[in-house]
Amino acid sequence: MENSEQLKTVKFYSGDATPLEMHKVRVVQKLNLLPIEERRDCIYGAGFNTFLLMNKDVFLDMLTDSGTNAMSDNQVAAMSQADDSYAGSASYTRLEKAINEVFGQKYFLPVHQGRAAEHIIAKVFATPGKVVPMNYHFTTTKAHIEMAGGVVEEIYTDEALKIKSDFPFKGNMSIPKLLNVIEKWGAENVAYIRFEAGTNLIGGQPFSMANLREVSAIAKEHKIKVLMDTSLISENLYFIKIREEGYQDKSLKDIMHEMLSYTDFSYFSGRKVSSTRGGGICTNNLDIYMAMRDLVPLFEGFLTYGGMSVREIEAMAVGLYETLDFNVISHSPTFIKYLVDTLDKKGIPVITPAGGLGCHLDAKNFIDHVPQGQYPAGALAAALYVASGIRGMERGTISSVRDAEGNDILADVELLRLAFPRRVFTLSQVKYAEDRILWLYENRHLIGGLEWIEEPPVLRFFVGKLKPIGDWVEKLVAKFREDFGDSL
Repeated sequence: MENSEQLKTVKFYSGDATPLEMHKVRVVQKLNLLPIEERRDCIYGAGFNTFLLMNKDVFLDMLTDSGTNAMSDNQVAAMSQADDSYAGSASYTRLEKAINEVFGQKYFLPVHQGRAAEHIIAKVFATPGKVVPMNYHFTTTKAHIEMAGGVVEEIYTDEALKIKSDFPFKGNMSIPKLLNVIEKWGAENVAYIRFEAGTNLIGGQPFSMANLREVSAIAKEHKIKVLMDTSLISENLYFIKIREEGYQDKSLKDIMHEMLSYTDFSYFSGRKVSSTRGGGICTNNLDIYMAMRDLVPLFEGFLTYGGMSVREIEAMAVGLYETLDFNVISHSPTFIKYLVDTLDKKGIPVITPAGGLGCHLDAKNFIDHVPQGQYPAGALAAALYVASGIRGMERGTISSVRDAEGNDILADVELLRLAFPRRVFTLSQVKYAEDRILWLYENRHLIGGLEWIEEPPVLRFFVGKLKPIGDWVEKLVAKFREDFGDSL
């Protein structure tokens, strides 16, 4: 009875499809909305890179959900019982127990964040001559694998890159493509098959349990390991429960355990899955654990803290248990769906169906007059900040790399991601975002492109700087003043 009740929703008498917060706010942080002229100056100062904006100059920070989720009262309370022992901390023991109960995995290696786990995994398994097939890459994942000498093969389905779609599991892996990779490289040269829960770069799209099960069976047949990035497993868990036939009445814990039973090992960023900083690598395979164990003290810290503070460890343990609470994990997806569906009805190009992580604006179609070589997703991110004070994240060609000849490798999609950190934004703030996006869309002809003025060779989207091509920013500011008067 309890599990079926988890899927019941609150209906409004008016018929509105309005998401309802299943929590109350008890601690607040003041926000600051600068006048548009100051926002213009700030984006110039940041080199048209929203990563380089100062938080004090941002109104709604939708850059990421990493480390920006709101912790629960129970997480904050747990931090007060932290055991500061360097080795053998009781805090670590509590986290290890949570890993076992929530993920159903026995062995745990703590690290300071998700990319630290990627570093260790790639260093051990993605050695020169090895290939890593995956449903889609993530920026740091790909960088670590390639720096270790490995090769990434993306084997996403045909539905994955469709902007408008009603396919519920666009994060699925293509079975024919997987079999082709195994035949091309040989099973012995497949380092591992990587499943990313909630494919970040293509709209936070989930995979289905059926697809995971089929990939797992192929992997076992060919004696290949399966790795899962569980950083966004909460959202993938949510979508399996509400979208996949046969899972509506199953408990979240049972769904979670089934998902991870099809893997050999997993890793996560606590900044996402547990609303804390930190991360870890988990497995039930002792050989896999031992292959990586000695790198944790070398790169991260001792085995019972791994670069995390014990206060974070305590909060992480509680946060992991909270991933099995439907009210907790449904908050962000329902708010994202509200914004996606609202914008879609207005004809504004967004990724559909709504995924986890955030609302993704399709910059290619939003400003289709800006060529991809002038970074439309980056330009749209800058334009939205100027128009609203909202900080989103470019997920397009700026987040890509150059080839050996120095040419941009154009991204498959040009997206502006507006992340929804868990339990952070109110509905009125989401409606403000909707309003400013609508205004920007109606004035999209004013937006121009960008070009580099400072381009790092690796992960350039983090700290690189650009400038606008032409005077389009000034035209945007002038139009805003014309339409909004002295409004912020």
